[in-house]
Amino acid sequence: MTPKPSQRLSRLPPYVFAELERLQEEYRRLGVDFISLSIGDPDLPPPESLVEDIVKALREPYSHNYSTSEGESYFREAVAQWYKRRYGVDLDPDSEVCVLIGSKEGLANIGRAYLDVGDTALTPNPGYPVYTQGATILSDAQAVEYNLYEDRGFQPSFEDLCAGQRTKLLFLNYPSNPTGAVATERTLGDAVEFARRNNLLLCYDNAYGELVYNAQMCLSPLQFADGRECTVEFNSCSKMFSVTGYRVGFAVGCAEAIGALKKVKSQIDSGVPKFIQKACADALLRYFEGEYASYLERCREVYRRRLEALSVGLGRLGFRVSMPQATFYLWLHVGYDGSQLARKLLEVGVVATPGEAFGSNGKNYVRFAVTQPEHRVAEAVERIATLGLEPEREASKPPPI
Repeated sequence: MTPKPSQRLSRLPPYVFAELERLQEEYRRLGVDFISLSIGDPDLPPPESLVEDIVKALREPYSHNYSTSEGESYFREAVAQWYKRRYGVDLDPDSEVCVLIGSKEGLANIGRAYLDVGDTALTPNPGYPVYTQGATILSDAQAVEYNLYEDRGFQPSFEDLCAGQRTKLLFLNYPSNPTGAVATERTLGDAVEFARRNNLLLCYDNAYGELVYNAQMCLSPLQFADGRECTVEFNSCSKMFSVTGYRVGFAVGCAEAIGALKKVKSQIDSGVPKFIQKACADALLRYFEGEYASYLERCREVYRRRLEALSVGLGRLGFRVSMPQATFYLWLHVGYDGSQLARKLLEVGVVATPGEAFGSNGKNYVRFAVTQPEHRVAEAVERIATLGLEPEREASKPPPI
């Protein structure tokens, strides 16, 4: 007999994917060839120079010892230089930069750093589950969700948001997972002002910032007046260089928040492997030239073509499709419970993510990730066509705001 798990675990919502995983395994035993458009894990290889630098760094004597929870100084300095060139933001690599074991880790640990029992955090619906669950519920705090609607371009209305006396954090994610929306300049300006006015820490998830199809559209809250005083921004090399498995990200911004995050991490982890930090630091320093300058442009073009193929194909089947402004996700309104469609898709060997995994406002949506070659995306559309799905009815569209 073992003790009962903590009450905070019981507060976590049911695992949306459990039934789908069971069904997927049943179909796999029957010999079904699955095309997975579910997980946001790039299938494109990283830059060859980065791979070579990893191998080179791995052979160095320093590579096999502990790093530190805040990260090596050379990586933090590279991050600061990258932000200067990318956003025109000056950062102190010692007090305003922290290395993360992937941005997800930092997003969860910022909750530990700031939230007490009875505190609240404002989290987007739909949104990446770590804000509500990993950062808030697992910190014994309460998530207060704010709604994002398609008719508003999935932009929040700060006039409708209310920060209580115990509200400490505001989570914001653009480019958005799952919707693919990009924050407008007004959204980011209003977010900084709202956080400053209500004494909140703006936790900005910018992990997809380099997968924007119009590079001029992607901004950082740190570029706005007072942004650095109230914002901690989370970023990552994962999507930037197609190295999700390396688990290397970074948090930048408000020195007080970075210090609090470092204090939490010092009790939990011993940092990202040094050889990964060294290779990724060199990649950030060479990001705007040579192979690296063209690498992401090629990646964006591949994802754009795949998204276009999926959008056109689903449009021909009667779905109402909008091309995303960023990311490699297609957020599709299907007119009924997206979990039902996800189950139907398994019958023809196509895996997609039910929208309710991202919150109640995603219930009638499905998220597709175009992390498969273009011919497999086209094949997925052909398989979906065999289901003879009823096109979305006008009456089932999201209500106008």
